[in-house]
Amino acid sequence: MTARLPNDRMVPGLIVVVGISSMVMQLITIREFLAQFQGNEFIIALIFFVWLVLGGMGVLLAGLVNKTSFRPRMDHLALLSLALASLPPIEILAIRGLRDQFFLPGSSVGFYPTFAFIFIMLAPYGLLLGLVLPLTVFVLREQTPDYPATRIYLADVLGNTTGALLFTFVLVHLVTPLKALFLSGSLIFAAVFFLLPPRPGQRLRLLLVAGLVFGVLLAGVFLEPLSLAPANGRLVYYQESRYGRIEVQEENGQNTLFLDGTPFSSNENLALAEEAVHYPLSQIQDPCHILLISGQGGILKELQKYRPQTIDYIELDPVVSEVQFRFGLQEEIPGLTILHEDGREYLAGSAKIYDAIIVNLPPPETFQVNRFFTDRFFSLARSHLSLKGVFSFSVEGFDNYLSEPQRQGLSSLYNTVVEYFSEVLLLPGERIYFLCRNQPIAVDIPELLAQKGIPTDYVGSLFYGNLTEERINYVLDLLDPTTPKNRDTSPVLMRIVFNQWFSKFATSPLFFFAITGLILSIYLLRMKQEEFVLFSTGWITMASEILVIFTFEIFFGYIYSAIGLIVTVFLAGLLPGAWLGERLRRKDRRILALTDVLLILLMAVFLIVLNQGGDLLPKACLLLFGFLVSGLCGFQFPLVLMLQGGDASAVTRTFSADLIGAAFGTLLTSVIFIPYCGLLGTTLILIGLKIVSLVLVTVPGKNLNFQ
Repeated sequence: MTARLPNDRMVPGLIVVVGISSMVMQLITIREFLAQFQGNEFIIALIFFVWLVLGGMGVLLAGLVNKTSFRPRMDHLALLSLALASLPPIEILAIRGLRDQFFLPGSSVGFYPTFAFIFIMLAPYGLLLGLVLPLTVFVLREQTPDYPATRIYLADVLGNTTGALLFTFVLVHLVTPLKALFLSGSLIFAAVFFLLPPRPGQRLRLLLVAGLVFGVLLAGVFLEPLSLAPANGRLVYYQESRYGRIEVQEENGQNTLFLDGTPFSSNENLALAEEAVHYPLSQIQDPCHILLISGQGGILKELQKYRPQTIDYIELDPVVSEVQFRFGLQEEIPGLTILHEDGREYLAGSAKIYDAIIVNLPPPETFQVNRFFTDRFFSLARSHLSLKGVFSFSVEGFDNYLSEPQRQGLSSLYNTVVEYFSEVLLLPGERIYFLCRNQPIAVDIPELLAQKGIPTDYVGSLFYGNLTEERINYVLDLLDPTTPKNRDTSPVLMRIVFNQWFSKFATSPLFFFAITGLILSIYLLRMKQEEFVLFSTGWITMASEILVIFTFEIFFGYIYSAIGLIVTVFLAGLLPGAWLGERLRRKDRRILALTDVLLILLMAVFLIVLNQGGDLLPKACLLLFGFLVSGLCGFQFPLVLMLQGGDASAVTRTFSADLIGAAFGTLLTSVIFIPYCGLLGTTLILIGLKIVSLVLVTVPGKNLNFQ
């Protein structure tokens, strides 16, 4: 091997591989935290926020390193890359192993402890990842002083895009998380040796480090089964489906199905199965056609007591239904048809009329589930019911005290559903059941069941003790008629869920957002105007991605491949945009202003179409919107870099502005703007942000600092 430095084609190749590995790590980390913390989109927003902030801090750290006398070399870059290969399995095993050490096993965790745990777990990898990109530019400029930083940006985007495609459409279907990290880490391992040949004096050290890294990657694969072992009982089944983690745990002869760490179905909790079936079906004389959207253990057995002609059972994930039948949580019954698709999308495309529609989903604590508790779904359900049909769903119940967020949630649901059904009865208990129809509803359910000759173990004997007239009236009296309705474009329940997260632990989000706002204000005041353009662009990119994903979830259902494709499209759009910006770069703020104008127009078109009816928008148009937005954002990166001079300081400030803007765009859009302002209000806010950017970039004068 020669002592000659690798040429400028080899190092970007390494960055591509690092980008692939980092994207695989990011997606696995999201799934891991969802499984460990029974999380929702708020958890995802925190992960993205922490990931991007740590990346921005790593970039700024690289800028500080560059101001010292230390000059990084290729062998330093090789060692850092190998460290990036070894950290992912360590961090995933740490998340699994330390979760129950820091918090009570199986318990829910408050906002601040969750945020702190995420930050601590991701800090080593996030900081190192942010450090590597600008450091790579500095290393290359030791060899080629005018080496363009945009090439490294393009290589990183190409790697991220490839990693998203690889994980979404290949790895998630074929291998477990730590095996996926082994494969992506091995790519870095191989790239270091093929693309960064060590100097003669560095070979032994690099080989020793490489051996250690490979050992860590291999250890992760062998330790994975042990890391999944439950605190109680034993794990009898485990699979990572494309929709999440599926586990079956056995304890004292009882099998419990867990989805992403949350109990979903059991062969012992038959009381809930009886309530879910007999509360609504007792109202119908002869239910012939029944639609069941998801089902817990024993529910099909209870449905069979009515001998319906057809039962359409919808379960989004085919693995979930297969596992339930395999472990005796469900049983085959006559007339059963199992459908593996989104329940709402099925109803939107079906003409079948049902005597009963039973929604047996978890509480609406995610945007995906919330779409089954909104105005448009209630309207859709009503249109598929027979004249005497009944529609039922349930939410989390209470013992003796109804918290304020829970009261507001029930009020929002009640105010929404009464628009579509003349009779709505709430039956409180471990879960609160909504019975909805356009016919009278009888409250004495045991008497109705006795008349039909339907045997039950729990509903008959426990009903009168649990569901007194006073208890039913207590819930009705607490409902607030002024609470806003839960609509597709204004998900009130998600705002309430966010507030309830804090209320449950007697905390407030105000402290977090005050500190966040203070840090953001200080950062903005030290920023140049061109950097603010890129800051706002990073914000717009991630906020638009979240908007498109939520629009897909709300209007078209949880189409996993489509959501994976959205992420890939947003990453892919950056490539031609940055490439074109590099070709057309020149110190002219008019081009930068023009791209801001185009972004504003794109967001305005999105707003108009969304207001006219997002469910009528072709899915391809959403993908095109994402590609165009990210393309314009990518186009601005080399322009801002050139306007700032392109030196080492400009590299760090430009990279960090993009990452920090994306971080705050992710966090605030997910946890504040969409829950509190809805899709339309959020789009207006993003348009306003870009208008501010446009005004600032067109201010005349040579000194463009805020200071």
